[in-house]
Amino acid sequence: MSDVNCTRKGCKDVFNSFLVKNATFASNLEIPCIKAEYRLPAKLISFSKAVSKADASAWVHFYEDDAAFERLWTSPKRYLPILKRFAGVIAPDFSLYRDMPLVMQQWNVYRSHAIAHWLQENGISVIANVRWGDWRTFDLCCAGVPQNATFAVGSHGCVKLLREREYFKRGLEHVVKLLSPKTIIVYGTTPDEIFGRYKDAGISILQFNSDYMDAHRKEVSA
Repeated sequence: MSDVNCTRKGCKDVFNSFLVKNATFASNLEIPCIKAEYRLPAKLISFSKAVSKADASAWVHFYEDDAAFERLWTSPKRYLPILKRFAGVIAPDFSLYRDMPLVMQQWNVYRSHAIAHWLQENGISVIANVRWGDWRTFDLCCAGVPQNATFAVGSHGCVKLLREREYFKRGLEHVVKLLSPKTIIVYGTTPDEIFGRYKDAGISILQFNSDYMDAHRKEVSA
């Protein structure tokens, strides 16, 4: 990546170049690489809940509306002490909608990795998050993600409708082929139609219910 000089008088680091200090980069888009993390979470908590709660046993996730955690990008140093109160972090899940301009999807992958790298540099355990849209982002979402390790993915909202399920299924197949993971952490459902083949192949699937799933179960049992 080209050297960035933000030390000039009056030069404000408006694109958070400090986040990628000491980083190595992958692909021609220079996506920051995330180091492999082999510790696994026992429980998850959303970022929006984590800002007002401390739980040393939980890992912070970002499987919620982008508006809930955009502030981490705009003010990362403000939230560093908060994230350090937890066992670890799953890298931010910035949206990659298929109808978004491709350059914005690329930017969101970059932002997720830049924050993940910076958190690792600051002593926080971070698991890479993989998010794709259509086939144009199947390779992109794997850039800088460690092979033969662990990555996380959110299935919530991606497998209910047939069209969405097909994109998710094809994307996951591509990602697993490229990354050869030992473990896949899944936030949401893990239907056998999609995940069964990976379980049979010996990949560990670590599933966590989404907040919506837990809330719905409480309503049903009430």
